[in-house]
Amino acid sequence: MSNPRRVLGALCALCLSLPLLSCGARTQPAPRAAVEARLQKTLEGHTEVVWQVAFSPDGRRLASCSVDKTVRLWSIPDGALVRMLTHPEGVTSVAFSPDGLHVATGSYDRGVRVWNAEDGSLARTLAGHEGTVWSVAFSPDGGRLASAGEDRTVRVWRAGDGAPLKTLQGHKLNVWSVAFSRDGRWLASGSFDRTARLWRADDFELVRTFEGHAEAVVELAFSPDSKTLATGGDDSTVRLWSVEDGAPLHKLTGGSEHVYSVAFSPDGRWLASGSREKGTLGTAWKQFAPAALTGGRGQTVRLWQTSDGALQQALSEHDADVHTVAFSPDSRWLASSGYDNTIKLYALETRLP
Repeated sequence: MSNPRRVLGALCALCLSLPLLSCGARTQPAPRAAVEARLQKTLEGHTEVVWQVAFSPDGRRLASCSVDKTVRLWSIPDGALVRMLTHPEGVTSVAFSPDGLHVATGSYDRGVRVWNAEDGSLARTLAGHEGTVWSVAFSPDGGRLASAGEDRTVRVWRAGDGAPLKTLQGHKLNVWSVAFSRDGRWLASGSFDRTARLWRADDFELVRTFEGHAEAVVELAFSPDSKTLATGGDDSTVRLWSVEDGAPLHKLTGGSEHVYSVAFSPDGRWLASGSREKGTLGTAWKQFAPAALTGGRGQTVRLWQTSDGALQQALSEHDADVHTVAFSPDSRWLASSGYDNTIKLYALETRLP
């Protein structure tokens, strides 16, 4: 006669090895979280295209810059106008310093300016670019400031006194965007020459060139862990790349548009993109007639899941093409702006489907 303990042990082993049998619980994959953005507020006041927006490190302020020659600081979440900074020419880019005490801007007048964020006073003007400055970015330690320009260069400045540190050359056409990685190791630049370049942030030597876009690389962003680079291009795609070896990870397509901006959520799970519709004037025209570049209402803000590139949501709140998107540091808000001269503020909610 068989030993009852031995029989019971055999049955338990069978249940453990075959969990789909009735004696074991069926294993289900964990539900995938989704993100949803809901429009909360429209910020109005700019009279021309709003080129870019940026949240302060504490998330309590939002800076916007416009072709109307102003930078505006708004309080979040009420959207009240706090301060306005005036330029002699249209303003193309804006960034907060990591400590939130300064705001850097780039302009059509070829200058990079650093402002006191508290009282709006001009701290310094950095001269050197020989064309429009399209993008500015602080290093994560706040010690350096990078700018990208129409003169095909990326310039690196000492943030404290504006002294020039390095001029990076190699792009063959306008450099539209520049970004530091959060770990401080890398500096990336995107260009009208259809490439993005990765530079070491200690000696600013070129590490690699990312090739694959069929048109201009308009915007780029590092993931919070600094392992992934996102690029948005005039070829209607968002591409994710491995920073470590340059390998392509995902190619995101979701509509017939030129992608103008990309931004990672602070936890790296989501990517937002802003775009313009095909059939209108291309990026090459934006320095000549930006006020005329409108494309009609459309789904031009998109939210993607970074793990697999799945599209989570498409938003159509703007009345014209979207030029920039930005997440707040606490992941509560998403902001977008564009050719309808407005800024849209969305509340973000992560939920299970």
